[in-house]
Amino acid sequence: MVTSLHIPRLVIAAPSSGSGKTTVATGLMAAFSERGLAVSPHKAGPDYIDPGYHALATGRPGRNLDAFMCGPELVAPLFAHGAAGCDLALVEGVMGLYDGAAGRGELASTAQVAKLLRAPVVLVVDASSQSRSVAALVHGFASFDPQVRLGGVILNKVGSDRHEVMLREALEEAGMPVLGVLRRAPQVAAPSRHLGLVPVAERRTDALAAVSALADQVRQGCDLDALMALARTAPALACEAWAPEEALLPHPAPSRNAELRPRPVIAVAGGPAFTFSYAEHAELLTAAGAQVVTFDPLRDEALPEGTAGLVIGGGFPEVYAPELAANAPLREAVAAFAAAGGPVAAECAGLLYLARSLDGKPMCGVLDADARMSERLTLGYREAVAVSDSPLAATGTRLRGHEFHRTVIEPGAGSAPAWGFTHPERRVEGFVRRGVHASYLHTHWAAEPSVALRFAEAAARAR
Repeated sequence: MVTSLHIPRLVIAAPSSGSGKTTVATGLMAAFSERGLAVSPHKAGPDYIDPGYHALATGRPGRNLDAFMCGPELVAPLFAHGAAGCDLALVEGVMGLYDGAAGRGELASTAQVAKLLRAPVVLVVDASSQSRSVAALVHGFASFDPQVRLGGVILNKVGSDRHEVMLREALEEAGMPVLGVLRRAPQVAAPSRHLGLVPVAERRTDALAAVSALADQVRQGCDLDALMALARTAPALACEAWAPEEALLPHPAPSRNAELRPRPVIAVAGGPAFTFSYAEHAELLTAAGAQVVTFDPLRDEALPEGTAGLVIGGGFPEVYAPELAANAPLREAVAAFAAAGGPVAAECAGLLYLARSLDGKPMCGVLDADARMSERLTLGYREAVAVSDSPLAATGTRLRGHEFHRTVIEPGAGSAPAWGFTHPERRVEGFVRRGVHASYLHTHWAAEPSVALRFAEAAARAR
């Protein structure tokens, strides 16, 4: 049933990466939350790390809106699902405002998400090396696509009072409201490494302090009342909110009455080494009749009691290879579970953990492959088709996904590969062995809910 969603909302965008989107978006989320508002945090694109900071700022799951992986038609429904009952929704953009999937026009860009949500855009501009030219820059972004409504600017990394005056004068001439001015404040910057910011799970105490400092900085430098007024100009959004139970209905399954029997336990890897996951995955597994339990491969020496399915998502096992190797009891438990045919879905970090070794350190040995760090960054969207039957996907299942890693695994595919990539290049990748599906490809199960249902069914049979 299509309904009208009345929720104030803003998209926080920038001319390019590195302008301060995450700093401003997270600070705004925290500042508005401190006002007692229920703030719904969202991130355009596939990024896993920023939503962790968003969740810390708001106390709600950070959710991704990815028009490539899930399709433009799911952006508004997934947004409505996350924003239900909230007073304000804030969406952090990805890259530059108009940057999207390579060679696909506006697809998966922040601009496309803003248009699909009918949300006003606030442009975060790194003003550190310009003065009057800021007006030409902002004018270009405001006029490039008339369907994108640029409602104002937040100036970041402003050097002095005089610098601020020049910037404000230029933007006043251009007729663009200045909604905030932030000075350089390196003390609240989050540390980065080879794949971006260090995740919240690895530095929770420091991250809490950083988010609190960001809230202070934004509260002092931004006009929160004006930003809220702009958010309230967003028109009603006519769509049906996504719901995991409804998403599963078109997919018949013998365990539709799963509540009549014990629910299979699906163990999901978490903790500092495995921080990448989409909230909708656990929601879909739960709706499919599973009991989702989190465990930490760095600390837990056994799988959760009754484990009938195992999900090992993305993260940074390369950073924690010695600690993961030292937890031999859990590595042996994972290997035994896989050897017995238990269903295992592993993505990226999970793939590395299932290998024989990672940078010379012993891993689970489920796969006849070895992994190591690389100088080369592998990054980009992929179109894929399942080429081997597995508990996760039937042969022929098509999904769009995302690769993001600085590691390589040799060989790159087993005798039964997981995926055949059809775009942008053609190759096979990953491993299917007994009940294991392991691959570098990150996928969003909301795009194809049947994979969650299929995996829950496999766990029910394994139990």
